[in-house]
Amino acid sequence: MANIIENEDHKSPEDFYISLKEKLEATHNFPEDYPFKFIVLNEEKKITEIYRVFDGMQFTLTTRDSKNAKYTSLSITAFVLDAEQVISIYKKVGEIEGVMSL
Repeated sequence: MANIIENEDHKSPEDFYISLKEKLEATHNFPEDYPFKFIVLNEEKKITEIYRVFDGMQFTLTTRDSKNAKYTSLSITAFVLDAEQVISIYKKVGEIEGVMSL
């Protein structure tokens, strides 16, 4: 699967999310399980903040620490209803300092 979350510096955040919604709707059949991937400093507080974004949702989670255990990658597969919900999750996680969305 191609990485849809790309660094597109030439676009405003609004344009980026419009483009992302179009790509999501063209490549996914919602509702479905959608894979989210994040990298964050290996700090319990940061990881918990990400988990809270998924409160009340059906999801599975796998984590993996980097070689030196400084970072943790989180792979979360969550059942989402539509592209708007995917974007909402990315926006909420994006408010957490130091989190990289893949």
